[in-house]
Amino acid sequence: MKYEEESRKILELIGGKNNVNSLVHCATRLRFNLKDVSKANKEELEKLPFVLSVVNSGGQYQVVIGNAVSDYYLTIQSIAGLGEDNNTKEKQRFSINTIFEVISGAFSPLIPAMAGAGMVKALLTVLSEMGLISDASSTFAVLNAASNSIFYFLPIFLGITLAKKLGGNMYVGGAIGAALMEPAFTGLIEVQNTDFLGLPLEAVDYATTIFPIFIAIFIYQFLDKFLKKIIYKDIQLFAVPMISLLVMVPLTVMIFGPFGTIVGDGLSSGVMWLYEQSSILSGIVLGGGMTFMVMFGLHWGFTPITLDNLSAMGGDPVEGMALAAVFAQIGIAIGFYLRAKKHSKMRSLAGSTAITGLLAGVTEPIVYGIVLRYKRLIPIVAISGGIGGAILGGFGVTMNAYVFHNLFSIPVYTPHIGYFVGILASLISGGVLAYFFGVKEKTQDFESNTATSESEVTNKEKLSVYTPVQGTVIALSEVEDDVFSSGVAGKGAAIVPTKGEIVAPFDATIVALFPSKHAIGLKSANGTELLIHVGLDTVNLNGKYFEAAVSNGDTVKRGELLLKFDRDSILSEGYKLTTPVIVTNPDQMNALENIKENGAVTLDTVLFEVGK
Repeated sequence: MKYEEESRKILELIGGKNNVNSLVHCATRLRFNLKDVSKANKEELEKLPFVLSVVNSGGQYQVVIGNAVSDYYLTIQSIAGLGEDNNTKEKQRFSINTIFEVISGAFSPLIPAMAGAGMVKALLTVLSEMGLISDASSTFAVLNAASNSIFYFLPIFLGITLAKKLGGNMYVGGAIGAALMEPAFTGLIEVQNTDFLGLPLEAVDYATTIFPIFIAIFIYQFLDKFLKKIIYKDIQLFAVPMISLLVMVPLTVMIFGPFGTIVGDGLSSGVMWLYEQSSILSGIVLGGGMTFMVMFGLHWGFTPITLDNLSAMGGDPVEGMALAAVFAQIGIAIGFYLRAKKHSKMRSLAGSTAITGLLAGVTEPIVYGIVLRYKRLIPIVAISGGIGGAILGGFGVTMNAYVFHNLFSIPVYTPHIGYFVGILASLISGGVLAYFFGVKEKTQDFESNTATSESEVTNKEKLSVYTPVQGTVIALSEVEDDVFSSGVAGKGAAIVPTKGEIVAPFDATIVALFPSKHAIGLKSANGTELLIHVGLDTVNLNGKYFEAAVSNGDTVKRGELLLKFDRDSILSEGYKLTTPVIVTNPDQMNALENIKENGAVTLDTVLFEVGK
């Protein structure tokens, strides 16, 4: 078979066929579920010329291949003897990754609201310090309520997201969290000698707490499944939620709540103990190591500690030191921008990702698009982050509201002098080291493309790629998937659909229609290869809610229907419908022009042009 040698190499480097629990694939990547991730050799995998990237995320070991992924998938299936049962019935074993996956899944939907509320808090701080608004005014009270709401009622929001992640009814989960905030219960906090059915009860303030609701919902999801097995189906609608609330709320306020509070206080105290022993050493560890924690999703484990510190102390030194990693990454992007030649693809990538990091605090494109591409940058990001972290720790910098680390959140850090010295140290050291030592030798990425690509683009016919689905276009860097947002899989744009129909964006031949029907590949007459990927992780639906109107090998005219999908049903399953539309030919990625990156689009909108 054509791909046999390469497939055997992949199989060898992920630890052999006996290390594979299951294997599926989407439009660009092989998704392995491994028995032991430590047996996989990520470094050697990424050296393979046919592997674009390797990502370990969400319990899956993802090997990004590109257009030929289905061929590698079939070959590996054949070599390893992976049958259908092996792919669908193997259960993922509980591990430390499972814990971080649950934490990530609970907090991810809340991050926009938390970041937005934190920015409102930062705005109030600025206005108050400038004397433009009094903290005793009713206006301040209203805006302060907007900045505090999600944090004060965090047990309710986490009850919803955790129940959804773990498999229970998310609104019952929210109701369990709401019971902890209900005035009749909070009124017991100041009452002495309270009890429940004669058993002693100590009511505590659960506003902004994390661990009690985590424990409660973890237990609730087992109770929910058990009740659905033993209760007659016709009365489950009210009986299961009723019994769940009757059992879980008392258990939470009597056992899980107090225990969770003790655990949370203990973890926070442990981190703070290390900080008190040596704030500089803590800064080096957090500033230098946070980039790598983000790569593996371990940074989510600090979120409960951060929120607990904000609640208990009004400020968090953990994020006050960890922010050094963000500015180290931005510094690397700036250094690469200055090093790269005009019109090179690396200059374009570095410039856009640096701006995104500075203005939004989103640096994953830098990590996956630059740092992991040039391995010499790995020690650089650790060194520059450690330098800034040590300074931030030495000054005792704290983050006083939950925000993303960007230029707009400056007011929430104190002391300001320590903050500025620390982030500038990370930014400058990262930029200087990346500029002088980030690349071992000249590479094609750093050479100007003016003489080749620009002249060829002007002399040959351009291909207009029209919008394949009606909706709102966003920049590819905003897609919540590192493989797409970093540009590893291809360049283009993404659309959030408002209608469930995909049409041909140009006259083309269908070269890839995936069995799950969530993605389709097309090829134009001038050789441009385009991938339309409907939603994120929708491969897991196995074709549910999708209906194809074409087959592999069909020729289509622009505007012809390619596939339909049930937009509302897919969203109700918890999947995002963000649809990347990307050019996957490596030799043509540089030729993209006039990429539309925001606003509403119709089927008559040109999404971008491809020079050829």
